[in-house]
Amino acid sequence: LLSQRLNAGALPVPVNLVSQQTVGATLGASSLNASIKAGIVGILLVMLFMTLFYRLPGLISVIALTIYISLTLAVMKLIGVTLTLAGIAGFILSIGMAVDANVLIFERLKEELQDGKSLKSAVEEGFLRAWTSIRDGNVSTLITCVLLMFFGSSFVKGFAITLGIGVLLSLFSAITVTRMMLRFVVPWFKEHGNLFFLGAKKNSDV
Repeated sequence: LLSQRLNAGALPVPVNLVSQQTVGATLGASSLNASIKAGIVGILLVMLFMTLFYRLPGLISVIALTIYISLTLAVMKLIGVTLTLAGIAGFILSIGMAVDANVLIFERLKEELQDGKSLKSAVEEGFLRAWTSIRDGNVSTLITCVLLMFFGSSFVKGFAITLGIGVLLSLFSAITVTRMMLRFVVPWFKEHGNLFFLGAKKNSDV
């Protein structure tokens, strides 16, 4: 109907209907609320898992994840991104990728500690060794997002935009925020041992 009315006007070019989607007001509102609730519950469960499984680094990742979520929402607000159902799905997926980056870092860190390295060296080596995997995974996702933005429908573009923004900011969160906080707490363990740092034993050469 809208395209017919526009074509009947004085526009110099024709307007064609590309896609059409009808969602009832009640159904749309309930779907949006359900998606938001599911996202919040999922994020809280992930935060609990990271804290219980990775101890202090897990708690640090929770803080970094909170900063990441706030920063991502602020950027989306700043550039005027509308969070549709597809956009919320992309945002939640980007949170999962941010958590995955932290998991890769912590597992590398554990391997370095098991090899007998000091905590300070393990933190630095863990980030260096995890960076390649994190970079490759995120770059491949960004390429997919760019393709979806150019060739996808308007519904898919919302998903691609929020996912792309989230992936870029998750790189900053994992490599900069988490790393900075880990470096900050490492000296504390020189006096108190590494019991709460991934469950590692005390190492005098921190």
